[in-house]
Amino acid sequence: MWGIAFRARQFAKGSLWLLPLVGALFGAVLGSLTVNENVSNLWDYTPGTATTLLSAVVGSTAALTGFVVTVSVLVVQMATGTFSARYMRLWYRDGLLKATLAVIVGTLTFSFALLRRVSADYVPNLGVTMAGLFLLVGILFFLLFLDRFVHRLRPVAVAALVAKAGRGALEDSPATTAPVAAVDVPEGEPTLRVRAETAGAIQAVHAAGLVRWARRHDCVLVLRQAVGDFVPSGRVLMEVYGDVPAHAERQLRSLVAFGVERTIDQDAGFAVRIMVDVAIRALSAAVNDPTTAVQVLDHLEELLRVMGTTSLERRGELRDDAGRLRVVVPSQRWEDFLSLGVTEIREYGARSIQVMRRLRTLLEGLREEVLEDYRPAVDEEMRRLDATVEASFGGSVDLDRAMTSDRQGIGGPHTREEPVQPSSRGTT
Repeated sequence: MWGIAFRARQFAKGSLWLLPLVGALFGAVLGSLTVNENVSNLWDYTPGTATTLLSAVVGSTAALTGFVVTVSVLVVQMATGTFSARYMRLWYRDGLLKATLAVIVGTLTFSFALLRRVSADYVPNLGVTMAGLFLLVGILFFLLFLDRFVHRLRPVAVAALVAKAGRGALEDSPATTAPVAAVDVPEGEPTLRVRAETAGAIQAVHAAGLVRWARRHDCVLVLRQAVGDFVPSGRVLMEVYGDVPAHAERQLRSLVAFGVERTIDQDAGFAVRIMVDVAIRALSAAVNDPTTAVQVLDHLEELLRVMGTTSLERRGELRDDAGRLRVVVPSQRWEDFLSLGVTEIREYGARSIQVMRRLRTLLEGLREEVLEDYRPAVDEEMRRLDATVEASFGGSVDLDRAMTSDRQGIGGPHTREEPVQPSSRGTT
């Protein structure tokens, strides 16, 4: 049931109509239950006045709902065209948009429910006043929504949001929770191969559930596909080493959540992918905005720094409380994260002095802060950067500038007196 529950949570997070529907039902019920309480003579309304006010509220909320939807569509168009379609996975989840629609639609149904109760003998005075207050709250939510999404149309805001989600995904990804014991993956043929029933991307795995299942049956589970991989139907999903109980395949398959695309929940690499997409789109010939790429590199450096100061070597080995290996999950190495984060930006920004200088600062900073075992990978990326700069600016008068690091890309305070010479890093 875990896989079903995970997909249900994903649906609830990404749905733009579920919370507004709840608000609409709540408003209709509240409007039907509201009684006439004369709190003060100031709140007394004639039937005609109450009808006019409620009709105005119904019309205003209907128009405001359409305006929110229109703004949302424009945001979607601009975000997918300017940033990355993958970014929409985060935009769909924003609670303020859903809350705004819920308040506005709830006010509409509440006012409509009151409107049908107004007669010559009965006026829900308190309800009419509440409808006006709800409308003001809805307008306030709309202003907050508009302000928030106008500011989030900036690439730097998108990069900051994605980097934050990536740090959370790194913390939630499967990790070992017990001391390492001298137990290796069993050799020989597995007793069971669990295959995927349908094609889809692995969105998450229930790490604790897999460990409990393996401990209960004294087995070792080896997943052959990583979180974020697209798995065709019938492909081997995991292998079981040990005694296999009845219905094992169905039970194990339910502990892996599939979907039509990757999510960021346990997939920190997907966050890096989104940020790189935003940067290389800014570096395309149609946009030609290297400053945006530099701003993305600011937040990408922070995410890579967190990854580089976290031990990832045994992250895919899940152990029980006794330290016995129970589950092996393919996980990305530091080299994978680093190459994903810088390779395409270096390739597409090879002719931009800004990007080359900012990339050099990024790599120099990482080399000082990441774990000792991770530094050779940073040195390799620095060597590739030197080769790229020499190939792009070898015959240019700006070669010295392209070889200089600058945290602002260009125009920032000088960080060294002399630029780096390509030969000093072994370029060919």
